[in-house]
Amino acid sequence: MKHLGKKLVACACALALTGSMAALAACGGNGENDEVRIGVLVSDVSGEEAVSFRNYYTQYIAEQYNVTFTYTEQLNDSASEIAAIEQFAGQNYDAIISLSANDRASQAEACEEAGMYYAIASGMDDTIYETYKNNEYFVGQIGPSMSTEYEAGLAMGEYYADKIEDSVAIYGAFIPNPMHVYRMAGLLTGLGATYGGATGEAIVGAIFADSGVTASKISLEGKTVSYLAGFGDSTMTEMGTIIATDPDALLSVGMATTFFSAMLNEAGIPYADIDSFTTSNAANMQSGTLEYLAGKYTSSIGPIFAAVYNAVQGNKIENADGSAISISQDYWVATSYEQFEVFQTSDSVTDPIYNKELLDTVIGEDVTYEAFEAFVTTDRTPQA
Repeated sequence: MKHLGKKLVACACALALTGSMAALAACGGNGENDEVRIGVLVSDVSGEEAVSFRNYYTQYIAEQYNVTFTYTEQLNDSASEIAAIEQFAGQNYDAIISLSANDRASQAEACEEAGMYYAIASGMDDTIYETYKNNEYFVGQIGPSMSTEYEAGLAMGEYYADKIEDSVAIYGAFIPNPMHVYRMAGLLTGLGATYGGATGEAIVGAIFADSGVTASKISLEGKTVSYLAGFGDSTMTEMGTIIATDPDALLSVGMATTFFSAMLNEAGIPYADIDSFTTSNAANMQSGTLEYLAGKYTSSIGPIFAAVYNAVQGNKIENADGSAISISQDYWVATSYEQFEVFQTSDSVTDPIYNKELLDTVIGEDVTYEAFEAFVTTDRTPQA
């Protein structure tokens, strides 16, 4: 529950404004029948994955539970994130779920100051977790761990290792974003490449030390490697130059399907990405040249909601040493449209995998950490 002093201040204000004993009855925390109000921090308001996540929360979860989700506008920096948290705090919200990663340390601290629960729904951050895992308001994080990110890149690299005959193009997205660094290290390892002489997970440290990827340090014996990262005014031109060299494939650790699908489809260049199971990616795999996709799915953010909802209701789930949750989720991988279609039709806003019946098994005062961890880590990959 929130700090008692802050609750008393809120109640005092309510009494002063209403002069009614009814206001006093509203004091004292969330009971089972009280509405739970959750603010959601987002840095993407228009991408298909972002929209599907939002619709799952606002059109499905909000219809099944006594909860209201209020989304921010696009947050581009730490200052806008903190301003949003302060606005939610001023309106006495119960919790924040973060899908924005500009400055999660400041987010966590702002939520603690406001007495609001805080959870990370995507893009797990081990440093943030270790710093705040024993904070009473830090619910925790659920999503692909850095180890899972590395494995996702590794699987993609291994899939293409024998398919690359002469040359490969690599899109590094937004390195040094940690998730992209780990994916890149896995991808290079899977391909059989080295980075500045480093191999395997040692590539992670080498990339961080360089504060990004130095293209000339990538070595893939007997093969030509083209590399591009980030996005700016010249990116489309640079990618056009790479595509003109006709690489055997373009392999991306994120965002290639967002930025370059049309160019790659038109040029007939096979490509792979770590993204999500969206309608446009279905079209790219069915009639374009997208041939490998590792992705998240719409209701994958269901478990973190359950954890936050439990915390607000008085059952903050913690492991044996009293630390907040940190549980990894795996990616689904499709290498054909038929497989993609199975995934896409198995999880939707109206009929999600994490539906109310399933979520209810881990919502309640008696739910243990062990039960919750097993719930999240159960393989729910749809089968054809």
